[in-house]
Amino acid sequence: MNRRVFVIGSGVGLVAFSVLAEAQQARKVYRVGMLLAGDRPTQVEALRQGLRELGYIEGRNIVMEVRQAGGRFERLPAIAAELVRLKVDVIVATGSEGVQAAKNATGTIPIVMTYVGDPVDRGFAASLARPGGNITGVANIGDELDAKRLELLKEVVPQITRVAVLWNPPQPAHSAQLKNLEGAARSLGVELQPVAIQAQEDFDRAFAAMVGAGTSAVTMLGSLLHSENLLRIAELARNANLPAISYNLRFPELGGLMAYAGKEDDIFRRAATYVDLILKGARPADLPIEQATKFELIINGRTARALGLTIPPSLLLQADRLIE
Repeated sequence: MNRRVFVIGSGVGLVAFSVLAEAQQARKVYRVGMLLAGDRPTQVEALRQGLRELGYIEGRNIVMEVRQAGGRFERLPAIAAELVRLKVDVIVATGSEGVQAAKNATGTIPIVMTYVGDPVDRGFAASLARPGGNITGVANIGDELDAKRLELLKEVVPQITRVAVLWNPPQPAHSAQLKNLEGAARSLGVELQPVAIQAQEDFDRAFAAMVGAGTSAVTMLGSLLHSENLLRIAELARNANLPAISYNLRFPELGGLMAYAGKEDDIFRRAATYVDLILKGARPADLPIEQATKFELIINGRTARALGLTIPPSLLLQADRLIE
């Protein structure tokens, strides 16, 4: 009889313990750090939206610690160290520079990366299938997208022979991207013309030089400096009669010819999923790195006509949006 009472009592105790554990889990407030090279409120909001969709409510079960370097990459290590001192549960880092700063700051706090072209080549993961360390997330297949943009320019203007590529020397990843892009250019029979942009004042000079050098078209590598000057780049390209394509989907909306890229909302919604899995106990080492698979092609028809271009029907069929 006593034993039977003990068993029943133990069962009640286990149930009570389980309920208590669930209540404690429900009351836990997670701290999520976000490390950005620039001031990108749309990325912050996209991550917040993704987390809200997964049941995380700021102030109730999650606190967001957003830190931005304002385009000054030299500030990233200090900001990453600050997030480590805050003992965040996970860090969402964007771009190779942000992920590298987070990686240098901690080998234990999980890091969810976004906007990294080749995480294995950059040394962030052993492989896409099994990252093996404290870093996982969404890879951007950046090199492939850079090459695809060249192909799109060639499809719109088959006779192009010399394509300028805007790049930002302070960004370490750009040197490797340029090298890979040169190979893609050769396969298309195009000469690549790297044009270094380090400050807003460089754009006017750069486009004047392009005109003098017989440049046929313009592409660009992902950069905060370029993102903040998309309208100016679009205006300069039109004035110089140069077809231009961007990695930023806002570019055609601002008068640029084309853009081809992954949707920011989708990328950060996937990043939120990684955060959720990690907060529930998953190890970054065991979470396969995803590669972005959803891309958008946006074409500005008005700009095409202003440049005297006819967009091929095959390309119009591929376009997700045509601005008229």
